[in-house]
Amino acid sequence: MSGRRMRPVRLGPRALAALVLVSAVGVIAFGWPLLADPGAGLAHSRDAPWLFAALLPLLVGVVVAMIADSGLDAKAVAMLGVLAAVGAALRPLGAGTAGLEPMFFLMVLSGRVLGPGFGFVLGSVTMFASALLTGGVGPWMPFQMLSMSWFAMGAGLLPGPDRLRGRAELLTLAGYGFVASFAYGTVMNLYGWTIVPGLGSGVSFHPGDPLADNLVRFLAYCVATSLGWDLGRAVLTAVLTLAVGPALLKALRRATRRANFEAQVTFDAPRE
Repeated sequence: MSGRRMRPVRLGPRALAALVLVSAVGVIAFGWPLLADPGAGLAHSRDAPWLFAALLPLLVGVVVAMIADSGLDAKAVAMLGVLAAVGAALRPLGAGTAGLEPMFFLMVLSGRVLGPGFGFVLGSVTMFASALLTGGVGPWMPFQMLSMSWFAMGAGLLPGPDRLRGRAELLTLAGYGFVASFAYGTVMNLYGWTIVPGLGSGVSFHPGDPLADNLVRFLAYCVATSLGWDLGRAVLTAVLTLAVGPALLKALRRATRRANFEAQVTFDAPRE
């Protein structure tokens, strides 16, 4: 075996195109209220079902593209199911308490080991399973699925997967988890900010106002409403990554080596 580590799920051109497409849909879904006219009838509760309806076939498209590009097989799908189930079970342990959500560190480590494409699908599936488990199904769910997908995918896009190991890798992952936890909270704030009425004039969303003015109010809204919550999530993610990361990274890498997702099946001709 070569000393270089191979990605168990390679991100080929078709999978990359599918990820770009679903991410573009997500950016539009989150950001369109910022560019809408005052009389557009802003209501994410009404566009959420359409986003969910578009998201599911696009996620299937990502999986199909990964199968076509890298031979994703039943072993990879089984690992996806196991990790999603573990993540969904972890989320209720701290959800609702100062932003303490232990599932985030698992998404960081899984995305790092299994790659950006697998991480993207894992993020969505985990959040969907968590919503079903906790009864948290609502118009916010497709937005949470997209945000978690980007969070896990980002870990898979971190540089140096073949060279960066040991303490340096762990510190990189902890730093990513800390920063990306704030990014996750900010993206989800963009969903809620445009539909919450009765806020103060300094933080309210004003449909039709210049984009720069609304962005200033949005930053003030994030600081005023969710900074402490996001800080709790960020600190817990970094701490768990540092504490549990070495053992879990080793276990995930051992499992992917044994599964050998990219091995091509060949058949030898029978001997005479």
